[in-house]
Parts: sequence; structure tokens; C-alpha cells
Amino acid sequence: MTELVGKHVVVSGGGSGVGAEIARQFASAGAKVTIVGRRESPLAGIAGQTGALPLMCDVTDRASVDKALLKAREINGPVAVCVANAGAAASKPFKRMTADDLAAMMAVNVTGVFNLWQASLHDMSENNWGRMLAIASTAGLKGYEYVSGYCAAKHAVIGLTRSLSLELAKTGITVNSICPGFIETPMLQLSIENIVGETGMSREQAANALKAGNPMKRFIQVDEVAAAALWLAGEQTASITGQALSISGGEV
Repeated sequence: MTELVGKHVVVSGGGSGVGAEIARQFASAGAKVTIVGRRESPLAGIAGQTGALPLMCDVTDRASVDKALLKAREINGPVAVCVANAGAAASKPFKRMTADDLAAMMAVNVTGVFNLWQASLHDMSENNWGRMLAIASTAGLKGYEYVSGYCAAKHAVIGLTRSLSLELAKTGITVNSICPGFIETPMLQLSIENIVGETGMSREQAANALKAGNPMKRFIQVDEVAAAALWLAGEQTASITGQALSISGGEV
């Protein structure tokens, strides 16, 4: 994908899991990569592996995002591709949820996407080219029990994707979301441990319960999600916009 050589790619939540793999694949394609996140040590580790620029940033805070991108532009130039990957999931029955629980899910999963996309828009508009991507979830395409706040947030990301893609359809900027099923990451392991603690299942039983909704009966791998992001950032996908690409083994 030579068209990405020298282009500035910003990835939020770039210190671990999917974000780290996205940074690796874009760096391998020759892009100038900036990774942002709230934890300095993981960012430094991925930067050491990929040559990416690591910057501390809280995507829920617009001033923090603007400050990080200002520094990123000084070093890597205008933003061409932004991947809003930072996110969080919390599990709780709806009857026990509070307004603060819902606000927390919306802040990182929706406002975080909004902030990064809007802060990157000027650069893309100036160059009449850009790729806005969000790592959403199958939870943006269907409901799941006990994560109604997370599902609501991811559905909002899909709505934002579809609406913004129409606003930008004639500008050379595409807007898409990637919707993986359960991805094999440290966050997934925490979910498995939570199920074990709540139900008394074994780790294997808990893992199988999460795999059950995937017709392939396996977890999604980080490299599969990163490869989709790399593809959507290319020239050959210029007509693909406003989409929610499911990577779920046929679940949705």
C-alpha cells in the first residue's frame, strides 16, 4: 500500500490490543504514526517497536486532544488518517446502572470518537483527502445482555459514522466504522475473569460462552481488525463510506 507512505496516521488507544496492532501495520506500510493514550508506559513500548510518536492524551477531553494533535502535526505533518480506537466496556444489569455509568460509556466510546474526528477534520479538508475510522463493535449492530450502556454508545458511533459520511461525501474524506465481535485482547481476559467470578464457570466454559454467538466459534484476532483499518485507509476504498464493517465470523 504505497499510497500510505509518508501519510500521518493518528491512532487513539494505541498502547495495547487493537490500537497497538493498527500502529504496527500502518508503520509497516510506511505511514508516519502517532499513537495517543492515557498510559505512558504502554505507549512507549509500542513506540519502541514501531517508531510511532507516543503522546499522552485523554480523548474525552477536547483540550487534551487538541494539544496532542498540535504536537503531532509539528513532527509528522497534517493528519491524513485518524483511527478512533480508544474505548471501554462495563458490564452491569440495566436495573443497577446509574446515569454516571451511562455517561462514562458515552464519554470514552462516543465523545472520544467525536473529539478525535473533529480535531482531525481541518487537515483533511485542506488536503481534500482523509480517512476517518472508528473501531466500534458488533454491539453497535445488535444488543447484548448486561452491557446496555456500551451497546448504546456503540450504536451512537454507527449513527455518527453514517451521518458524517453524508456531510463529507463530496470532499474526498471517507468515514467508516469497524465492528468486531469479541477480540482476543487483555480486555477480553478481564471479561472472562468477571464471568468466572460471577457464575462459577471455568475459564474454558466462560470463553466458550462468549464464542457461542460467533458461527466460527472463535475469537476475532487483532491483526484481522488492523488489516481492515489498513484496507479502508487505502485509495482502492475511496467509494466505501458510511459503512459499519462487521468482523464477527458471520454473527451479524
